[in-house]
Amino acid sequence: MSNIAAAIITIGDELLIGQTIDTNSAWIAKHLNELGIDVLRRVAVGDNREAIIKALDEEIARASIVLITGGLGPTADDITKPLLCDYFGGKMIVDQQVLDHVKAMMAKRNRPFLERNLKQAEVPDVCTVLFNKMGSAPGMWFEVPQSKTGGERKVVIAMPGVPFEMISIMQDEVLPRLRTQFFSDALLHRTLVTAGEGESVIAEKIMDLENALPAHIKLAYLPDAGMVRLRLTGRGKDSDLLTKELETHQLELAQRLGNIVVAHDDHSMEKIIGDLLLAKGKTIGLAESCTGGFIGHLITQISGSSTYFNGSIVSYSNEVKQNVLGVNKETIESYGAVSEQTVTEMAKGALRVLDVDYALAVSGVLGPAGGTDRVPVGTVWMAVADKDNVKTKEFRFFYGRLQNKEMAAKMGMMMVYKVISEKL
Repeated sequence: MSNIAAAIITIGDELLIGQTIDTNSAWIAKHLNELGIDVLRRVAVGDNREAIIKALDEEIARASIVLITGGLGPTADDITKPLLCDYFGGKMIVDQQVLDHVKAMMAKRNRPFLERNLKQAEVPDVCTVLFNKMGSAPGMWFEVPQSKTGGERKVVIAMPGVPFEMISIMQDEVLPRLRTQFFSDALLHRTLVTAGEGESVIAEKIMDLENALPAHIKLAYLPDAGMVRLRLTGRGKDSDLLTKELETHQLELAQRLGNIVVAHDDHSMEKIIGDLLLAKGKTIGLAESCTGGFIGHLITQISGSSTYFNGSIVSYSNEVKQNVLGVNKETIESYGAVSEQTVTEMAKGALRVLDVDYALAVSGVLGPAGGTDRVPVGTVWMAVADKDNVKTKEFRFFYGRLQNKEMAAKMGMMMVYKVISEKL
């Protein structure tokens, strides 16, 4: 069975001038791919009627599913809803469920219900309303007349541009409808998370297993910083049989790859670390300099992390390193704030101050300024300590400031994982 084709249209002048970064398309494409839907194109257009109509015409001709985000708000530049109403030959009506929802939202926030709020409850009478529990702008599902498609079924799905509202509508309304309405077969996934080897090395190790996969099961390599996810995707009539097949192939891959496999589910490293700490009944704390609390933010994204995460000391200045963590002034003067000696003392200090079993310390120069010949931009020292040992490592990152921060956080958590799992 060939995959269903989709296209994504994002609407908004702010996207074209760089004021807003389009994260919606990436999220949508990832989740459509998991459903077995190929995204052929991603198109960004401004708040311009002619440009939107042209994009609609072109993408409907190419794809069975066209997803639109943006332009559904209550202000004058939000033109998507009336445009779609005209495009599909409908008229605007008030949807009572949406109206009740918007009124309740305004009342909860102690705000007056205005005429423009009423406009939010208006929808074309030719669409299926997609309820937006996170906001006031509903999504809309349009069936393209088959007289325009040569008999092929095609749909246009419009959603708000606010990311958390779009995600809510996709999860609650769109993905379940696509799964049931466009596919008769079961579509299942199984994932292995690996760490410590690159994509090409892994591919060499499992080449024969990959080549032996049946036609209805595919293997995808999803690399990230220090990690590679291997996702098996299968499609078939019999869900139970397909589940057993996927589990068999997953086990074969895991046995071949040995101890570089860190999880048998599609989890983030912060989730994997949390599960390890819970299993061992241990706690962790952080001493963050260059990452500015970002690692703590990632760890606390996991529900229940308070069980094993005591806190993070953001020791951005040398004074905090000395006065809070107990780093010797002479250590910083002799070796610098970005050094093996300093992060060692930071980690030991975090163990003591935060009263934890493990501590990660990070100090570096993320750029673009601040580098020296001895410590160039992108240099990051890390230390992971427990009551018996301190493991240290120097990293060099070669990206922009934000990317370097993200890389430092990911590699720091990778280092923590290796120490906790006794693989370092």
